[in-house]
Amino acid sequence: MTAPAAPGRPAPGRAARRYWRSRQELALVGSLAFFLAIYLYPLTRLLVWSFFSPGFTLEHYAKLFAEPAYMQALRNTAEISVWVTALSLALGYPLAYLMTVVSGRVRTLLIVLVLVPFWTSVLVRTFAWMVILGKRGIINQLLMGWGVIDKPVALIYNMLGVQIGMVHVLLPFMVFPLLNVMTRIDTSLVTAARSLGASPRQAFLRIFLPLSLPGVSAGCVLVFLLAVGFYITPALLGGEGQVTFTTLIELVVRDLLDWNFGASLGVFLLTIVGTLFVLFSTLLGLERLTGDTRA
Repeated sequence: MTAPAAPGRPAPGRAARRYWRSRQELALVGSLAFFLAIYLYPLTRLLVWSFFSPGFTLEHYAKLFAEPAYMQALRNTAEISVWVTALSLALGYPLAYLMTVVSGRVRTLLIVLVLVPFWTSVLVRTFAWMVILGKRGIINQLLMGWGVIDKPVALIYNMLGVQIGMVHVLLPFMVFPLLNVMTRIDTSLVTAARSLGASPRQAFLRIFLPLSLPGVSAGCVLVFLLAVGFYITPALLGGEGQVTFTTLIELVVRDLLDWNFGASLGVFLLTIVGTLFVLFSTLLGLERLTGDTRA
């Protein structure tokens, strides 16, 4: 027979639960403090700088909309982001589909190849593309060797170079949401469609493709939002006519030393990205953006 716990002393199980609950609360407080110090405080300072110079003013935001060059940078950013998203989808969808139909070992190899960019710095990869796409790079050398061109063509410091570099970096963000959804699709549905007389093309277009649309939505939103805020690749591979909003912020802060106006540009870009995310999540649903097809 088990002896009862001494009066006034908590049971061992209750004391252990209370101990771990206090540890969890302490960890939560620490995480919250870290978030406030690392993220919220700098964002608050950025917001304050954008409205004060030194007194309260809306001059910086008025200047943003009044100067055509700043709006052109915004249009460049939107154009590049749309193209990068479309190219990533065109390359990522067949690759993700291939991963779902090949054997486990081949799938693992393909996943590793897609993950390789994550193991290398974005700066290093961008410099590699500068070497590959340069006038003396391997692409121009091959084209001239095959007689396709007579002299080197410009593959960098233009829109093409920016798109190639950004697609290389952002492609995994398209592939893995697609792969996550495609691996959950019940292939027996496609088999049933084939048994009822549908051709492979019809079975894919009417069964597999509609079921994979949540992955398409998630990948496109993720790549587009990341492309809007991309900096290193457009700065190194783009030319004077491809100034994006992020490179514009860098120019304002570094060359003009106008921290207040640079802060207003940063707040404006952050507002655009946040608004787009809310819009996409409202129209498509958060479960679709996360690739969750069970909802």
